Formats: sequence, structure tokens, C-alpha cells
Amino acid sequence: MVSLMATACAALPEVRYLNTSLTAPGSPTVTNAQGALSAKKTNLLLTKRWRNSHTDLAALAALEEAATGSPLIAGNKVSLLYDGPQTIAAMMDAISAAKDHINLETYIFDQDELGIRFADLLIARQNAGVQVNIIYDSVGTIGTPQAFFNRMQSAGIHLLAFNPVNPLKLIGPWEPNNRDHRKILIVDGTVAFTGGVNISAAYANSSLFRSKTKRDTKVGWRDTHIKIEGPAVAALQWIFINTWTNQKSPELSDSNFFPPLKEIGDKLVRVLASEPGSNYEIYKAYILAIQEARQSIHITSAYFVPDAQILRALSEASQRGVDVKIILPGVTDSGLVFHAAQSFYSEMLASGIKIYQLQIAVLHAKTAVIDQVWATIGSTNIDTRSFLHNNEINVVVFGEEFGKTMEATFLEDLRYSVEITQQEWARRPMSDKLKEWAARSMEYWL
Repeated sequence: MVSLMATACAALPEVRYLNTSLTAPGSPTVTNAQGALSAKKTNLLLTKRWRNSHTDLAALAALEEAATGSPLIAGNKVSLLYDGPQTIAAMMDAISAAKDHINLETYIFDQDELGIRFADLLIARQNAGVQVNIIYDSVGTIGTPQAFFNRMQSAGIHLLAFNPVNPLKLIGPWEPNNRDHRKILIVDGTVAFTGGVNISAAYANSSLFRSKTKRDTKVGWRDTHIKIEGPAVAALQWIFINTWTNQKSPELSDSNFFPPLKEIGDKLVRVLASEPGSNYEIYKAYILAIQEARQSIHITSAYFVPDAQILRALSEASQRGVDVKIILPGVTDSGLVFHAAQSFYSEMLASGIKIYQLQIAVLHAKTAVIDQVWATIGSTNIDTRSFLHNNEINVVVFGEEFGKTMEATFLEDLRYSVEITQQEWARRPMSDKLKEWAARSMEYWL
């Protein structure tokens, strides 16, 4: 209780007009497999990549670097993965091909049909001489029997339970409100995955994304993940190792965590990791991108409980003529968060923000695409918990090609969504308004 009360006064930083308080470099820092590029090479690269962009991406990238402290990383291949079956299949393929090590960090690791298959594959690779290291969150896996993890540990897999709920199992301070919400998989230091997908049978079926039929007896959750190959993999590897080290766990066994990485694609990315007490990197990147938007802001958010600054930035964008559309759940796994999000609808609709609710599937994706050139995928929900109390990870991809792919994904989700209008929303029953009021009063803890 002491730890919970101590976090009650935590607050996000005042970042209104963030761009006016930043001292941005003349051009963003760009790194590749050989290190940081010279200013001349950086300008040549960015001019080539972004010559046709209607947005001053170089200026936005420089501002974002000043806000987050993270450079752009060039030379990557980024593959967008839709829903659980595609994501799980891609991760299992990578695991099956592992030769040296597998580093997995996840919020949920269920003991169900899919979780057991995943665990069996990891054990098989461990038995084949590949060192497997797993970080799992103690609250996210609170319903998973310890025997499930003991079986993997007995096979030689190294396991770390993040912030144990039981204070007797702690080495450091008891901070039960701080959770590890990241989803990261790194294989042999050459391929990485991140996004919103947990290890759970909820992802065993498709959400009907890009399906020609709207009927299926086993419709899964709607989520988004990415596969990264190239120099940016090293950034995700550092994040995993840093989390392991900060939990005061036994040292990781010697593995080739940082093999030479070649440029194998043309994607410019920024890898952002945040944790309690950090620099609020992901929060600042969101605020800045929204603040600098000129044409469109399209967000897909599973758990949307915005603080005053995010809400103000979205409203101001809409009022200056930016097309602001947000896809939120129509079906949810969390009633409290669902109603807390709806408590913002009236204000959002009044400011011109368009709200859509995804039907059929449970929405779990956390993505955004702005001006069709700035896109982000990760584990971060737009809520206080994610920005203040969780370990989170997001990858920002700059450029028109990937931005248009993300825009097409957003439009596809609109096919299965219904718009909430001001007139319709004003007619909702009083019982819903009471639920919204009750959930809103708990928004900090959701």
C-alpha cells in the first residue's frame, strides 16, 4: 500500500507547445550499421528519402530527437504483421531457425493451447543448444501456474519474473504498480519483433482483417505487430538486456547478442523505450507528432484514456483543420477502460474529432499514422498507466511507403467500424453516463 500511495501524486510533464521549448539539431542524427552518419551523408539520405513528402519530416525528426534523445536508425526492413495467427507464425518460424539465442519479453504468457505450443518450441530450441531467456510480467501472468514456468526452467531456459507481486521474492523495492507491458522477441540478434501481441490463445484466430466474409465462429483479437531486420535490432536487444540487468537478475549467459548487422532495407526508424521515472520518450513523441500534424491523425487504440495534454493536442489539431479519426473498441475485455474512454466522447466530438468503434473483434492494437508519413507501432496504450507506470516500447517509422501501408491498414479497420455521431451520443441512456462517470473517477489507475 505504501508503494501504491507513493505513486498517487505522479504526473506527466507539462509539454504543451513542446516544439517551442526544444533545441533541435540542424538535422536529425542518423545511425546505421557502421555508426552515426556525417551531416553531409545524413542530408543526402534524407533528401533522397523524403524529397516528395508534403511534411517537413527532417524538422519533425530533429524535434523528436531533441524530445526523446534517440537517433534515427537507417537501413532496416520493417514488415507489418496483422493479427495473432500471422504474428505467431512469423515468430515461431524465427524461433525455429535460431542458432545462438532467443530473448523474449512479454506481458502475458498463458498456459493454454497456444502458450503450450510456444513453450514446447522454446524448450526444443534450448535442448538444441540455443540459449533462451524470458522476461514475463508477474501481474500479466498472475493466472499462469508456476509449474508452467518451472518446466521451462528445468529445461535450462533462463526466466525472470518482472516485479514479483510477492514482496518476499523481491531483491529491490516493492513497486506493484509498475509493470512490464512490452512485447519483444529477438532471435540471434538479427531479427526482432514488437507490437501488441501477447502469448495467449486469444490470438489463435484471425480478427477477419482483410477478410471477404464478416462471419466466423472463432474470431480473434485485432492486433498489430512488426518484424524488424537490420541495424535497429541492436536497439531492441539493448532494451531487453537493460531490463534484465535492472531487475538485478543473474547475469545472462555469454551469447552473441550483437552480431554485425548489415543494412537490408531502406526504412528509417526510431526505437523508443519508456519506463517509470524515465524521460517519457513515447509520450513526448506522441504529443510532438500530433502537434506538428498538418493533414491527418489516424489512431487505433485499444485502451484510450487520454490525459489533458493529449486530449488538448488532438482537439487543437482538429480545430486547425487536421482530419482526426480514432478507432476505439466496440467490443472490449475491460469494461472499466471501455467506459472511461467513452467519458471523453462528448468533448472529443464537440471539437471535431471523429470516433469509430471497431465491431466483431476485440481491439488490442496500439498504432498511429500521421500525415501518412509518421507511423508508430508498439505496446503503448494512450493512457496514464502506459505513459507513467509501465515499461513500454514503440517503434516510429518515417517515410511515405510505410506510412501509406499503415494508412491502408487504418482504412481497412474502418470497414468493420461504426462512427459515433454527436446526435447519437447525446441520446445514450443515463445508465451509460453513470458508468462513464464511475470509470472516469478511476482513470489514473486503469
